[in-house]
Amino acid sequence: MRGGSVAVVGGSIAGCAAALAASRGGAERITVFERADARLRDRGVGIGVHDARYAELRDAGYMADEMPWAPLNRRVWSVRDGDAEHGRAIGIQPFPFRAYNWGSLWSELRRRVPETATYRAGAKVEAVEQDAEGVTVRLADGAPERFDLVIGADGYRSVVREAMYPGTGAAYAGYIGWRGTSPDVSGLPSDGLDAHNITFPGGHCMAYRIPDGSGGHRLNWVLYTAPPRIDGLHPDLRTPTSLPPGRLNAELTEHLRALVAEHFPPFWAAKLLSTPAETTFIQPIYDLDVPHYATDRMVLIGDAASVARPHLGAGSVKALQDATALEAAWVAGDSWKEILEGYHAARGPVGTAMVGLARRMGSAQVEETPDWSAMGQAEFDAWWQEQNNGSDRRSGFGGHSLKSS
Repeated sequence: MRGGSVAVVGGSIAGCAAALAASRGGAERITVFERADARLRDRGVGIGVHDARYAELRDAGYMADEMPWAPLNRRVWSVRDGDAEHGRAIGIQPFPFRAYNWGSLWSELRRRVPETATYRAGAKVEAVEQDAEGVTVRLADGAPERFDLVIGADGYRSVVREAMYPGTGAAYAGYIGWRGTSPDVSGLPSDGLDAHNITFPGGHCMAYRIPDGSGGHRLNWVLYTAPPRIDGLHPDLRTPTSLPPGRLNAELTEHLRALVAEHFPPFWAAKLLSTPAETTFIQPIYDLDVPHYATDRMVLIGDAASVARPHLGAGSVKALQDATALEAAWVAGDSWKEILEGYHAARGPVGTAMVGLARRMGSAQVEETPDWSAMGQAEFDAWWQEQNNGSDRRSGFGGHSLKSS
């Protein structure tokens, strides 16, 4: 099907990929609405992409060799062991991944959005309204604009999803991710070629090297644990949100720093505790799955459609995979109905499976952690097999295969 006008609500990685898919599918007019005024390239958190997922996305034309990345070969799980600098390894896994900086990956995708598409930063969409002829997009200034199709790429607080499924929001999982990036990559074991999972009762922390966007590297880390009960904090977490630098509750920060000081090997404790406050933030963990990725003239992509806990490392990868499936459905379909039905058939079941697997991994790695200190490699391997429950091990970080969808 060729022609038609398309609005993409959200201009981050999912939105740029959606615009690219719509252009390749043959849309005549594409407008991307991104609410942020600031440059998204300044977001510097890490993204992990399995080598096989990268090859699929490269072949589909959504990733490329020139996008800055850092190689990862192994994942090392460890526990504190007295004064041992790096602790004691309890499990080592092959880890054929490529680590990216979110901001630089977005920049590369933004550059690939065709010049024929209009990208409008600082354009906040307040509502979308569907009728038999198309969709009306209403901006914060009240101005309405008409389109044949709207793609919701606006994340876990999606306005488009709210229009499709009123009241269906992301559900708080009961724990948080404390995230940070540090310029201090000195002394990383194995010259930075390993990803490290530091374990403790009630959670773990993953740390690995990513490009800094300027030819060097940064240390990216995320610590998962349930927060203490602090008055005034939990209502913020139960409503889909994040706590950026400057809004972190002092009591929560003190609790997390004390946890690191008590349970982390000296090397990793020093790395986390020296991370600049301006590059640390809190990411509450949520679950979300919708009944259908598309309705008559509206379609969801990325976190707007489903939110899997970050243990899969699949947020950005899934958004790119969604875009490739949308492009394929667009090329094959003869009507909007065929396009949207084909897209949901390809991605809806995959999204549901990813949410379920991520819940199981969150339970095993945060909510009901084993006695990490009693583990060696054999015990770790048995625990890992049990928590994955026969799933493709590659999906443990970096997303499902495109071919399986």
